[in-house]
Amino acid sequence: MGDLKRLAVLGSTGSIGQQTLQVVRALPNQFRVIGLAAADNIDLFQQQITEFKPDFIYFRAEEPRLANVSSQFLALDNIAALPEVDMVVVATSGKAGLSPTLAAVRAGKNVALSNKESLVMAGEIITAEAKQSGAQILPVDSEHSAIWQCLRGESQKAARIMLTASGGPFLYYTPEQLNEVTVEQALAHPSWKMGRKVTIDSATLMNKGLEVIEAHWLFDMPYEHIDILIHPQSIIHSMVEFADSSIKAQLGYPDMRLPIQYALTYPERMPNPELPGVDWSQIKSLTFEKPDFDAFPCLKLAIEAGKKDGTFPAVLCAADEVAVELFLSWRLKFSEIAQLVGQVLSQHQPIAHPTLAEIIKADGWARERLNQLAGGE
Repeated sequence: MGDLKRLAVLGSTGSIGQQTLQVVRALPNQFRVIGLAAADNIDLFQQQITEFKPDFIYFRAEEPRLANVSSQFLALDNIAALPEVDMVVVATSGKAGLSPTLAAVRAGKNVALSNKESLVMAGEIITAEAKQSGAQILPVDSEHSAIWQCLRGESQKAARIMLTASGGPFLYYTPEQLNEVTVEQALAHPSWKMGRKVTIDSATLMNKGLEVIEAHWLFDMPYEHIDILIHPQSIIHSMVEFADSSIKAQLGYPDMRLPIQYALTYPERMPNPELPGVDWSQIKSLTFEKPDFDAFPCLKLAIEAGKKDGTFPAVLCAADEVAVELFLSWRLKFSEIAQLVGQVLSQHQPIAHPTLAEIIKADGWARERLNQLAGGE
């Protein structure tokens, strides 16, 4: 038992959280779940607690209706910083991941990070804290995991990063077609199984823009050296180019459990019969093209916000989170997501090198402003 890697899984009832626990089930001699945290889906959370018997739990409700539970109830940030925990899996969605990510990093924990918004909103603060504490940020996104794997064993920094994107379900839609997109259509991603928020962000390509900002902080790469390639087959997860023009790519079946397992077992690779492989006899072609920034303005908005830096990325995340919620509840059209996020960004008065308090304040302003604009104010 002493050799088991002790995990805290934050966001355990979400898509990434559930797939993380699938990896834990497949490798029972490698991990011990010390902490579980969730925001909703109390029935599934009850099942997870019964199965994994964590010592500590968190549920967003103040008095969760959990039966026959001996686990100690702790605040989310406290679970992230527990001395008993070796690795924290941050699988929460949106702003909720920022505070526990910081808590884990400040405590010197290795963080398997799925939550994009943490680094997008506060990349400067989180990376500085990680350097000070010695914490490792291990990317769970398939694209960033691919870059990370390509960089292993290299003594020189990469010259260029190429993030691949499936293009989502609306790759070749006209502006008129995009204006009529329904919630059901937007949630039907052609390659990946993800949570609702991330799936909509993938359909608008906002997700890829957030990944550009995340890659900037994870790999200390200037924005001018980060490219995006549309790759509908989703087999090449990203590529890295070096000074001699040599390129390394990481390939695999589009299944999030692969990058999750790599982060959990790093620096080892372990066999897992439940992980799918690629049947190369069925792969007829691998294609690439540049993204259409005019058709998918969210991508352009995100990259511009990242380059401007300061509080712009926090405003981007907050405005997008509210806009996606409004779209999912049928109160916005698909094309209005980019329109409203762009309006909020254009009205923002930025702060350079913001403190955490200033980031949170900018987040709150953006949420309020987008709701006002959506209501016609």
